[in-house]
Amino acid sequence: MDCIFCKIVNGEFNTEFVYENEYAVVFKDINPKADIHLLVVPRLHVESLNEIEDELLLGKLMMTVKAVTKKLGIKSFRTVINTGKEAGQEVFHLHIHILSGGIN
Repeated sequence: MDCIFCKIVNGEFNTEFVYENEYAVVFKDINPKADIHLLVVPRLHVESLNEIEDELLLGKLMMTVKAVTKKLGIKSFRTVINTGKEAGQEVFHLHIHILSGGIN
């Protein structure tokens, strides 16, 4: 599979994880749209929100958002999931954007 996020999850790049657990990794977006712009990426490849069937995984991803924002002391933030090319999804591996601070 030629998925950039799968390669990041598997350690093929020198990506620094700001948080990780058994379900997901969290790292800084390389093209930030806010002062703080993190991506929560499941370890399991799922193309988008349209394809996910695992309710437990989806819940664990949202709990990962809560855990990383708590760890980093982020109290106010926006979460975004782009689903499909027309909605702005660029990498076809489900991911949750966490944006905080000045949002561009």
